[in-house]
Amino acid sequence: MTRHTFEVTDSKLLVDSPIIALRRDQVTMPGGGVASREIVEHFGAVAVVALDDDNRIAMVEQYRHSVGKRLWELPAGILDIANEDPTECARRELHEEAGLEATEWTLLTDIVTSPGFCEETVRIFLARGLSQVERPEAQDEEADMEFQWVPLDEARSAVMDGRINNAIALAGIMTAAEVVEGRATSRPVEAPFELRPESMAQRRQAQGVVPDMKKVQ
Repeated sequence: MTRHTFEVTDSKLLVDSPIIALRRDQVTMPGGGVASREIVEHFGAVAVVALDDDNRIAMVEQYRHSVGKRLWELPAGILDIANEDPTECARRELHEEAGLEATEWTLLTDIVTSPGFCEETVRIFLARGLSQVERPEAQDEEADMEFQWVPLDEARSAVMDGRINNAIALAGIMTAAEVVEGRATSRPVEAPFELRPESMAQRRQAQGVVPDMKKVQ
């Protein structure tokens, strides 16, 4: 049986804000119809499971206004620069949010956070060989951020009992546990990032606009 090819016949940009945009695509459907699909454009992001020699994860608690709560998360950041190497972005975020550097980097997984309506895809790294460095001065929500070393087993338990419910942290913790316990192997950081969203970053680059992410994250 031949699978249907979903084609975009028209696309309209509805909202264009600093870190997201909203567009409406007209998409061909099986049977000959056309349907509207609203898509939240996103730069994509990276996150880091920074694991020390005692199998503790570097975690941060940050206020998230969308849910009105502080959530325990991994150090993470947005790929707001078109064609930026995700590993370099991850190094920067680990430095800025956790005050850490790492000598060993591998890839745990890529996750699509909300595929029903959003482009956001997050590449999650495993970082080892850690050392402390001075954090730059934090701003906005990051000025309120709390840092904590969490044993991997405790982090996994916190996922299962609902104390950790950030989807990116959940995926990173559970995949890291698989690697640490020898049931899986992490991949090279050069593995293709096939689902990385590009539309928003390329449009901003063409416009010569690079947002000040410290003001909008």
